[in-house]
Amino acid sequence: MKTYKYIFLLIGLSIMGCSDLVEEPIGVLSPDGFFQTTNDIQTAVEGAKTHAINEKFWGRKLSIALMLRSDMVNLQSDQTRRVEHDQLTTLTDNGMISEFWLKTYQGIAAANLAIEGAEQVNVDDDIKNPVVAQAYFIRAFYYFHLVRQFGAVPYLDASVTDAEASSSISRTPADEVYANIISDLEFAKTWLPNTQVSAGIPSKAAASSYLALVYLTMAGTDDQAMFQKAYDEAVEVINTSAYGLDLDDNFQNLFNATEIDNSPEPIFALDYNNVEASNNAYDQIAPMTGIRGDDRNEGGGWSVAVPTEAVYASFDQDDYRTHVSFEEEANIGGVFVTYENFTISGHQHARNTPYIAKYTRYPGEFARGSARATSHNYSMIRFAEVLLIAAEAGVEIGQTGPALMYLNRVRERARLGGDYKTGADVPMTFAPSAVPADLTSITVEDVLEERRVELAFECKRWYDIARRRMGNEVFGASGYEGLKSNFDENDYLMPLPGDELERNPNLQPNNPGY
Repeated sequence: MKTYKYIFLLIGLSIMGCSDLVEEPIGVLSPDGFFQTTNDIQTAVEGAKTHAINEKFWGRKLSIALMLRSDMVNLQSDQTRRVEHDQLTTLTDNGMISEFWLKTYQGIAAANLAIEGAEQVNVDDDIKNPVVAQAYFIRAFYYFHLVRQFGAVPYLDASVTDAEASSSISRTPADEVYANIISDLEFAKTWLPNTQVSAGIPSKAAASSYLALVYLTMAGTDDQAMFQKAYDEAVEVINTSAYGLDLDDNFQNLFNATEIDNSPEPIFALDYNNVEASNNAYDQIAPMTGIRGDDRNEGGGWSVAVPTEAVYASFDQDDYRTHVSFEEEANIGGVFVTYENFTISGHQHARNTPYIAKYTRYPGEFARGSARATSHNYSMIRFAEVLLIAAEAGVEIGQTGPALMYLNRVRERARLGGDYKTGADVPMTFAPSAVPADLTSITVEDVLEERRVELAFECKRWYDIARRRMGNEVFGASGYEGLKSNFDENDYLMPLPGDELERNPNLQPNNPGY
């Protein structure tokens, strides 16, 4: 991957009513005079992306919250803010929410700054807009996370620079937020090039893929018009050869920091590749999901987000993806152990069940102790998911033949097997197999199950549960994590941070149930 030096733009935090107006700004940068060329716009765009590769966003706070809220990951920690997400008892003062809320709006503010600054750059649209379109994409990316988490949120498409203006900010209805997301993505799709030198830079394929996912999300369980839009958009991505997309022959490559740059599968990624910054910029997903006491990665992980035995048992041992997704053995204190003895470290958070393997095996040369930091490039959307979007939407609109074909393409790749290494750093080759076999018919449930397996621990499952309203089923007594008795329909949305509501009463009332 082409390496970019991510620049923390000097943007004050007092640009929006939903952040603390008295908080010390990161710095001060006015668009006036700074934006002279398209390179200056690109610098601003990089600043907007930088907020996503931060411990408060994808580096830990948001990603781990999404894992814990799903039915795939159990919490091995007694930290209150994590327990609230795991047990769906989230309160308005939850620190994880307040941190990724603020970081998301900082990213939005930076994107707005790039868009506004571009107006001062006097070059033709065909030169300027392909750069500006990246900012539109990034703004849509941030808002898409916000609207799925909170529903109605303040929609800001311009800088807010004074306290009087900020005091009038209120929540924008979710359907209007979605309409603005679609508008931004359509602008991005119009102006972005088909491909970029890195999946960390938005492309036309990324904009189209996100449009498909947005439409699928808006469809819920029964909106046929939105399912049709999702299907059409996903099929366009699949059939556009100029995008150069395909499934990687080796599923493990998608979670190997040294191999993923050459993969044809990632469409848009958050690039942690060799980011030199403060600890808050570090990627911490690997240690959060790693085995306590493991000899790898200078001391192993922290055993925080760990699958249950039932989750592991739900995966087919003859499916290569099982062995890429789960860590089943390790060296702990120089002793080779299988998962039944993972508690050998003696730590209260260690657990005798397979762990998540996607982020700890190949963290790259930049990884620090416990695999903190890493060189991972996290696929926010990849080609396999687009195939499954087309499959799910296709079933809904009666295109079962193509839908079946798209789903089976994903299963066919899994049958190829590939090279990987165990938790004890032993190289392994998983031979091609007949599992998973092609399906001969298809239902929505088949596609959702394929998403659960294919995209396991990639922070997609909670969004699937919420958009398909599956909570009563997956959080019941027979669920993979057992009964989550606190779940109710209000839990599909998180509460807005309480301190934001106190600062700006216009954001009241909070979401139902909070």
